[in-house]
Parts: sequence; structure tokens; C-alpha cells
Amino acid sequence: MKFMGANELRDTFTGFFEEKGHLKMESFPLVPKNDNSLLLINAGMAPLKPYFTGLQKPPRTRVTTCQKCIRTGDIENVGKTSRHGTFFEMLGNFSFGDYFKDDIIPWSWEFVTEVLKLPKEKLYVTIYLEDDEAYDIWTSKTDIDPNRIFRLGKDDNFWEVGTVGPCGPCTEIHFDRGEGLAPVINVDEFVAASDADRIVEFWNLVFIQFNKEEDGSYSPLKNKNIDTGMGLERIATIMQGVDNIFEIDTVKNILNKVSSLSGVEYGKDSNSDISLRIVTDHVKAVTMLISDGVQPSNEGRGYVLRRLLRRAARHGRLLGIKGLFLKEVVDAVVENYGGNYPVLVENKDYITKIITLEEERFNETIDSGMNILNGYIEELEAEKSKVLSGEKAFKLYDTYGFPIELTEEILEEKGMSVDNDEFKKEMEAQRERARSARGETSYMGSEETPINKIKADVETEFVGYGSTEGKGNILVLATDDAFVDELKSGDKGYIVIDKTVFYPEMGGQIGDKGIIEGRNGKAYVVNTKKNVSGKIIHYVEVKEGSFSAGEEVNLFVEKQRRSFIAKNHTATHMLQAALKEIVGSHVHQSGSYVDNERLRFDFTHFQALSSEELQKVEDLVNEKIMEVANVETNLMTIEEAKESGATALFDEKYGDKVRVVAAGEFSKELCGGTHVSNVGEIGLFKIVAETGVAAGIRRIEAVTGIQAIKFMEDKQRLLRDACAGLKCTEKDILKKISSQNAELKEKDKEISELKSKLTSGAEDDILNSAKDINGVKAVAYALEDVDGNALRDLADKIRNKMGSGVVVLVSKMNDKVNLVAMSTKDVLDKGVHCGKIIKEVAAVVGGGGGGRPDMAQAGGKNPEKINEAVENAYEIIEKLVK
Repeated sequence: MKFMGANELRDTFTGFFEEKGHLKMESFPLVPKNDNSLLLINAGMAPLKPYFTGLQKPPRTRVTTCQKCIRTGDIENVGKTSRHGTFFEMLGNFSFGDYFKDDIIPWSWEFVTEVLKLPKEKLYVTIYLEDDEAYDIWTSKTDIDPNRIFRLGKDDNFWEVGTVGPCGPCTEIHFDRGEGLAPVINVDEFVAASDADRIVEFWNLVFIQFNKEEDGSYSPLKNKNIDTGMGLERIATIMQGVDNIFEIDTVKNILNKVSSLSGVEYGKDSNSDISLRIVTDHVKAVTMLISDGVQPSNEGRGYVLRRLLRRAARHGRLLGIKGLFLKEVVDAVVENYGGNYPVLVENKDYITKIITLEEERFNETIDSGMNILNGYIEELEAEKSKVLSGEKAFKLYDTYGFPIELTEEILEEKGMSVDNDEFKKEMEAQRERARSARGETSYMGSEETPINKIKADVETEFVGYGSTEGKGNILVLATDDAFVDELKSGDKGYIVIDKTVFYPEMGGQIGDKGIIEGRNGKAYVVNTKKNVSGKIIHYVEVKEGSFSAGEEVNLFVEKQRRSFIAKNHTATHMLQAALKEIVGSHVHQSGSYVDNERLRFDFTHFQALSSEELQKVEDLVNEKIMEVANVETNLMTIEEAKESGATALFDEKYGDKVRVVAAGEFSKELCGGTHVSNVGEIGLFKIVAETGVAAGIRRIEAVTGIQAIKFMEDKQRLLRDACAGLKCTEKDILKKISSQNAELKEKDKEISELKSKLTSGAEDDILNSAKDINGVKAVAYALEDVDGNALRDLADKIRNKMGSGVVVLVSKMNDKVNLVAMSTKDVLDKGVHCGKIIKEVAAVVGGGGGGRPDMAQAGGKNPEKINEAVENAYEIIEKLVK
């Protein structure tokens, strides 16, 4: 057995199966496509599910991959154990109705014993309890010692997902890491050695040969499939003679970088080692996620990314690293993984900018989170309580990004803890919201709608690049509930046609609308989309007659609508080119939406564009439109497209041939959408909005053609109306507005001064209304037209003049209510708690709020109850004071 690096292992595995007639497919992005059952790709076979279910035809019946994966279910164990990691790579080979057990079992033995040269005396095999076929193949087609084959039950050697769908037995290959120990001789010894991590499983061969029915029975599949998975990190630990995935060459190189940045030596302290491993794993994971288009956010995939990134930043702090450091670790990730994933090299600057921006925000979060947590601790101390509510801990975690581990650590120093049961309930509720937001489905089961169950041999083709009219034959008819033989007048349903001129919604471009006419019927196409397996689906309302499967129909796309969409789509390409030229080459498309009224383009940038930059971008696009260059489209291989300088989305997976759209010499992109034939057809391009949509992501909205003219006309009309209202000419409008603003500012100053005098005059009245409540001086008072800031200043003055006591002020302001409570420190020991006072007082006026024991603010919406609130304040203070 020789040492093999992780990168060498990856190539060796896929190369072996390429020699066995397999197509090597590059790793799919970590973000699933057309699959709501997964948040992120978590297994090697996950992106290939449409091939296993028959929804899509595979590019070849034999495929091999090394798939990027993310799993965060055991994130709390990352760094603490030898095998848990969030990002990992899964080596796999797959057969879609081609070879089966007879081939894969001897191939697997050949690979591990002849290619990897693992000692046979170190290898064991497990099979499913009832799989005699696998046992016979292992013993007849390989030279494994039969005494090293063990039968295990369903929990260990049978693969199935959910209650229904494809499934089957599996066989696993295991490696004995024990040195100088006698071989295990029975299944009980084998299980015990596995539980002790002496024997480790490294390759799972799944034989998908059954379909589990709704009644729980198993029926044989007509086409049997093979799905194998070998964790690259797992096999690398074996080949490199290490016990920990963090000690294999590629990962250890990243860990060494973290160790160097922190000045902490690995292997000297168990707590430091955990932090070193967490930073290593998490930065690797976030680098891969950002590279595949995921952005930090507070939900879904972005939430996973943000959580990993902030955990890494926090553990960097625990290691003593000062300032921003994560981008330095990214360098090591790219250095070790960029050879196999060149997209990391291409987008390194972008990745580091996103990570740095998020790390900066987290550093601010840590500080603000500490302030909030300190406030909670003060409340606990005042209440003589030792347990922080799970709701508050979760608010710190979810709203402010403050790690729960840090909350627990700080509380522990104060002899306090978190209500973990309540925290877990809040976490589960958040997860359920995330699952609901993405519309989770079983995918591999039976819960799909009919249009997502169309068989792979049904083929549809878009033939509408050069025309908006055509003919085609109906292949499939369906409603929401079932496939049907006929759709009649008044029905809403779906029509699948072999060749169609209707463009399906994809690549940010909306689907076409129009008319389908048959010999006996007429239907309006309300939308055109692709289903989960890529078939083009016409969403229709039948207006007249009926349609039957097999009949020929005439197709008519709404021509003007298509024309407007094409203008906006070509303009979107030109906008991206202009942004790269004016703003910088770091600009990458992060999303787009094109319809017949406007275009929307999301792109990577780290601050709002100035009005000058926006004007330059707009001018450049219009300048290129006026050059009236032709728009040309060509089919190329992906390599040819890249060599030609075409822009591609870095999180997309492209086929063998790609469509390259070139708007003159100015813009060249990979795109499957519909476009104008000459940029001059766009007419006019006008930016209407520029906003931020996420960290490091900006959005531009624009209009073209007739819509741009209408936009300009609306602005002109608005300008004329404004001039009429201000009684000035267009030339003098800015001078007039400036003059009126100055006048208003002066009047606001006068009003503020008058209010200040009024409140100052009220100080004596407020102080004179003070009451003695069980030895505590207390005053509650109602005012009018005092805003929140002025009310707080007044309360502070009253508190200072009181010397000792508590003051509650309530003010009506523009049909709203402002409330503030303040107390001196000495009355807190007597039970005064401003946060509790203000919470109950605010409830009287239909509001809510809270705060610290010595100061709290709130708002309300029922000013008619102000006097009741004042009286209530005295009652609340009396209940609190001991």
C-alpha cells in the first residue's frame, strides 16, 4: 500500500472507471437544480436522481463523478471527532440500466486490491442479510476469503429513501485499522470492532433493484441500477495512514495555514485543536458554497453559509487571531482544490470579497451582540435568576448572528445557563419555516404532480428562435391530478408537444404566451415552463372545442410580447458588459429576470453605484445600441466558448454544446434565450432603479424600447406638474426647492425651540406631581407633541433633579404614543425595573417594548388611553417596590 494524495486518488478513481466505459462528469454545483427535496447537494447520487427515476435520459448509461457535498446535520461534532466535516467529496460510479452486481463487485475488488493495493488481510465485506446473489458473486468472482464476508440487516445494508420509491440492498467494503490484532471471526466481533472505529467502511455499493410500493411491498425494477459512493476524505485517511480527515494532505495544508495565522501549534491542546479544525473545515465549505453562487442571508442556503462563516470567525478569535483573517485561509483552499475545481481560481477575488464583507459584519455583530447579552445578564441578576430563556438566546442567534456556543460560554462564566429545550424548539420552528419556504417535496417518492412524472423517452424541442409560428404533435395531456386523453373547453391543464415555438421559462427569461389551435379546438397558453426533467410544458386554458393526444396543432406565440422580451434580454447582456467595463471585472451575474415590461439584473458588487457610475453605464449601453450591430448566435463546445471569451454563469452546469450569443463585439455570453437580431431594435435603454438585495449583491432594473419612452414621458409629465405646483419654470425648479427647504428648516428650528421651552416649563409641574410609593419617589406624567428623543432627554433631566426615584413619561405625537421610563440606580434594589414597567404601560396604549432595569422605551397606537396608562404606571410601580 503506497501513499496517495487526495488529488491523485480523485483522478485515479475516475480514470479507472473511464477505462471501464464510464463517462466522467464534472461535479454538479452544490445548489440543487429543480429539486426542492434538498437544500444543498449532500450525496454523490443526489444530482443524478432524474436519471435513476427515469425522468431524464442520462448522457451515457455508465457515469463516474467526484461530487462536491455539504452536510450540516452534525455540525456540532465538526472538529471534535475524526470523521465529521461539513464539506466533503464523494467518489462514485453509476449504471443506469446497464451493468449490475456481476460487474461492479469484481471491479470494486480490482480497484481496491490491484490499483490502490490495499492488503487483502485488512479488508472485510458486508452484504444484506438476504442477498445470496451478492455473496455468490463475491465468493466466485473475487479471491476474498469468505470468512471476511458478514451479513447485516436492513439498518446497515439496505438503501431506501422515504416510504416509497427505488431502493435495494448494498454491499460495503471495510478496512481494518488495527495493528497486530487478530482478525475478527464472526459478525458480533465485526460489529464491535466497527463501533470502536477499528474497522471503517469506505465504499458502499448500492444495488437499486426494487421499487418500494405504498403497501410496503417490494417489486423488482425492470431496469436495475448501480449507485456507489466512496468518501474521498475517508479513503485518503486509509491511503495516507492517518486517523483523522483533518490530517490528509489537502486538508492538513489548510489547517497549517490556520495554525500559522494564529501562532497555535496543532496537537498541543485539545481545545485549540478543535478550533483549528473548525476554521479549516468551515472556510473550505464557505469557499465552495460561494463559488457555486450561494450568498450569505438569514434563510435557506444563505443561512447555512452565514452560520459556517461566523462559526469560523468566532473560533479564529478563540485562537487569538486579531482582525480579518478568513480571506487568508481561502488562499490555502484555492491552492489545494483549484486544480480540480478551476472555478475557485477564476472567482477567487469575488469569493474573498464576499467572505471579508461578511467577516467585517460579524465583527460588528459580536460587539452589538455582547451589548444585548450584557443587558440580558443585568435583567437576570436583577431578577435573581440563573437561566436565560431559550427565546432570548435564539433571538441573539437568529437575529443578531450571535453563536449559541458563545452565549453559553459567557453565561457559564457568570454561573448562568440557557434554557436549551426552549432554544431547540425555536430552532426547529425556524427549520420548519425554511422547509416550507422552499416547498420541500420527497422527489424520489410518489408526491410529484403528473407533469413531473413524464417519462424520459418523451422528447420535446424548442424550435422558435427564428419564428413565432409553427406546428407540432401533442405527446401528453394532463391536469393537476392526472394524465388525460382529452382536454375540453373550460379545462385548465398542460399540453406537451414534440416541437414547439413557445420558449419555456428559464435562464431568467419568462415563458411565452399565445394560442394553440387544433382541428377541433383552441387554447390560450398562459405560460410555458420546463418540468423537473426538462420537458417543455404549455400551461393552457382551453377556450373552444377539445384537444386529443397525437393530434397535430398550430402554434402562435404572441409576437409583440416576444419582441419586447427579446429587447430586454439582449439589453441585459449589454448591461453586464457595460458594468464590467465601468464598475470592474469582478462583476458577475448573480441572477436576472426578463419579461416584456422590464429587465432586472443582480450582480456582485460591494457598494451602491454612484449616480455618475449609473449614468456612465446607461450611456455606454445606449451608445452601443446606436452602433446597430448584428446579434449572432453560434453553437460551440464549452471549451470553444470559453476560448472565445464568452461569459458564463459560474454556478451553472452546461451540456456538450452551448449557445453563444454575441451582440457585436461588445457582449458575448452563453445563453439559451431569445434575442433581437440587431441591437438597434432595442431602441432606448433606461435604468430605473439600483438597489442592494444581499451582502455584496446589487440589483439594477431597467426598461427598453416603448417602455423606456413611456418612462421618460411620465418623468416629463411629473416635472411639468411639479413646476406648476411650485409656480416656477423647469429651469428654476432646483432653486425654488432649495429656497423652500431652507424656509422649512428655519421653521422646524423655531418649532423645536418652542417645544424645548414648553417641556422645560413642564419640569416643575412633573416634579410636583411625584408620589411616595413604599419609600420610592415616583412620577408618571402625560404630555403632548413631544417626540421620542425630546421625551428621553426630559426624562433624564427629571431623574437627575429627583436624585432618587423613577419617572414615567407618556406623550401623544401624531396619533402615536411615545413612552419612556427611567430610574436612579439606588432604587433597583427595591424592585424597580423600568423594562417591566414600560412593557405593561405600553400594553395599555396598544403598544409594546422593554429595556434595561434603569431605562426603557416603547411606542403605542392608542393615544386616547394615555391618562389610563399614567394611572396604571403608579399601580405597576407599587407592585414592584418591596
